[in-house]
Amino acid sequence: MGPERRRRAALAPQFRRLLCVAGVLLGSGVAGAVGTERSRRRSPAVGTNVLFIIVDDLRPALGSYGDTLVKSPNIDQLASRSVVFQNAFAQQAVCAPSRVSFLTGRRPDTTRLYDFDSYWRVHAGNYTTLPQYFKEHGYITMSVGKVFHPGISSNYKDDYPYSWSFPAFHPSSEKYENAQVCKGKDGKLHANLICPVDVSEMPEGTLPDIQSTEEAIRLLKVMKESKNNFFLAVGYHKPHIPFRYPQGFLKLYPLKNITLAPDPSIPKGLPSVAYNPWTDIRRRDDVKALNISFPYGPVPEHFQRKIRQSYFASISYLDMLVGKLLSSLDDAGLSHNTMVVFTSDHGWSLGEHGEWAKYSNFDIATRVPLMFYVPGMTTPRPHAGQKLFPFIDPFTRIFSRLPPGKPKQIVELVSLFPTLAQLAGLEVPPLCPQTSFRVPLCTEGHSMVQYFPFVDGGQEKDSDEGKESGTPVAFSQYPRPGDVPELNSDLPALKDIRVMGYSIRTAVYRCTLWLGFNPNNFKVNLTDVHAGELYFVDMDPNQDHNMYNKSILHGDLIPKLCDILEC
Repeated sequence: MGPERRRRAALAPQFRRLLCVAGVLLGSGVAGAVGTERSRRRSPAVGTNVLFIIVDDLRPALGSYGDTLVKSPNIDQLASRSVVFQNAFAQQAVCAPSRVSFLTGRRPDTTRLYDFDSYWRVHAGNYTTLPQYFKEHGYITMSVGKVFHPGISSNYKDDYPYSWSFPAFHPSSEKYENAQVCKGKDGKLHANLICPVDVSEMPEGTLPDIQSTEEAIRLLKVMKESKNNFFLAVGYHKPHIPFRYPQGFLKLYPLKNITLAPDPSIPKGLPSVAYNPWTDIRRRDDVKALNISFPYGPVPEHFQRKIRQSYFASISYLDMLVGKLLSSLDDAGLSHNTMVVFTSDHGWSLGEHGEWAKYSNFDIATRVPLMFYVPGMTTPRPHAGQKLFPFIDPFTRIFSRLPPGKPKQIVELVSLFPTLAQLAGLEVPPLCPQTSFRVPLCTEGHSMVQYFPFVDGGQEKDSDEGKESGTPVAFSQYPRPGDVPELNSDLPALKDIRVMGYSIRTAVYRCTLWLGFNPNNFKVNLTDVHAGELYFVDMDPNQDHNMYNKSILHGDLIPKLCDILEC
């Protein structure tokens, strides 16, 4: 079986069908394969340790991604020494399914996790995880903060002892995240969406991400004295709601400078099944007080600006903590032999399409920042004692130097597993067969190393080795309980899912088909098309004009094409 046949076999059947329908009919020449035998053999084996930073709900609102408002100097400094992927996409825009997907290298249809209420090892298959793979190769693996989503989806133990050498660390103040700790105008405490605080007045006098940073720094100091390689995953809560952050960060974003989303209205051609009614935001005390009608009632403009202001302030708070973590990597003398990966589990809507939160297949919900710092590859290997990541105070300066490599290829978070394995010089797991529920170790992603512009003598150069012809694509999906927005549309439990939106993103377009779904057997009815979406990237970058033409996609041409392409 050749590389292209293996690639098709690795895709879930419904995604392969969508690839045939959308890719061929629109003439994009989608080949999608990235990971070949040739690229699999190439193992740079450069950075031995791994610092894996996972952020919650962060869209690419960073200076290194061209955002001129957000102040993120420490993350931008990391980007300046990293390969920064401009078009990276999550597989499902909600926390638990996305994290389980990229930590196992399997898509949600293989983990069979679309909500928060099952553990894949029991529910779908005893899959080897990314940290588990490193642990099995002699690494000390450690989890700090929110890495796996806590609860049933990680067996209430963050998948310990399979994935981690020690029980995962969770900050003690985490339990107050949704508590009534936000001062209102009435002088009382509320569970608000917008919650700038005096940290000294918070329970325990701290915040969860502060505690996680302190623990991660402590572990780096310990690992400095260890002879073992380490894999340290650090998961940050912010900018996930509620927006609870030190109130001083509001000074960075005067409300007069905050604009509305460029497309704050619901697109006329948007199918009702595609809309997310942001119910989790509506439950917050300050939003409840606005009496916004369900499901389409708009948020008042003044409050839209406040939400956006607090989201950006949360990012700068996050940036400060990431800066302290990276500076400690320098202080421990580990920058020269530790690769750093920075990403988010999915994006977040800030009023685009009249939506808030995630819970959709739009780029704004699925696109994420993704960068890799690999010493000796993405930047010349530092000498002993060299400071690569000195802390930058976001209140005093910005960081504007461009990163060394900004690949524009379409990539997916499901590809993190094989990419990190290859970068560490480990054998890259094989591509999964078409049915892989009983296969413990395989991947449905493809190594992204082929897109790295390698550094040679201090100068960057593109690497052609292992690159495969064709256009990479990214697949995402989102479940719905029905065709119209309901109170559980954002987060339907598995038993309530009746429609699944399968989405393909290429460099040219995003095409989504909303198909009938049976939660009892996980079957998709390919003939039961509830709605469709089609957006062309160049002419409609915000995805506001649905060009889907039902007659084109439902004709007799589809089965003929699929027969030819062995769908």
